[in-house]
Amino acid sequence: MSTEELDEQVQEGAAEEPREPELPPEVRARRAAALAHIRQWGDPVLKTRARPVERFDDELREEVARMGALMDDALGIGLAAPQIGHLRRLLVYRPGPDAPVTALVNPEIEWRGDDEEVAEEGCLSLQNVHVEVERPVYVRVHALDEHGDDLVIEASGLEARVIQHEMDHLDGVLILERTTRDQRKEAMRALREAADRVP
Repeated sequence: MSTEELDEQVQEGAAEEPREPELPPEVRARRAAALAHIRQWGDPVLKTRARPVERFDDELREEVARMGALMDDALGIGLAAPQIGHLRRLLVYRPGPDAPVTALVNPEIEWRGDDEEVAEEGCLSLQNVHVEVERPVYVRVHALDEHGDDLVIEASGLEARVIQHEMDHLDGVLILERTTRDQRKEAMRALREAADRVP
């Protein structure tokens, strides 16, 4: 998910990647370099269920730091390990511009509220695609942090949406499967056209 969309959602209510903002050249270059490390639509890893993390070691903590840096450089607000080709149940997100990066390892939703909300979401693995997705507004998530310590997060609004979006990635589910048939068809057409333009 992205910082521009964070601003957009605060204003209208949504989720993962910006709509081609005017960026300074150095930011644009850093973003392009980060996106080159993020798997894109069509890569089979994005449709594969990730495996639980069993070892909490320096390698895991280094991966969390790397994912946080990639997410920031890509102007995202969430990133799941499968998006960088690692099939393990790990995600990172930053719930606000001044908040620290939070890592969730082996997350499970313990409770979902009854209230649901439709909002626009994008995805760093589906560049320039934005679709409306309905999700619960409130969730309680149990996970471990990168040190193996228990975490319980009660989230609402954008934070709840980001967590659910990234947890979908851990199950091989993309936002295309969470939207209406018409929006999915339009998004698929845009993705195919973009792929055809790549030399």
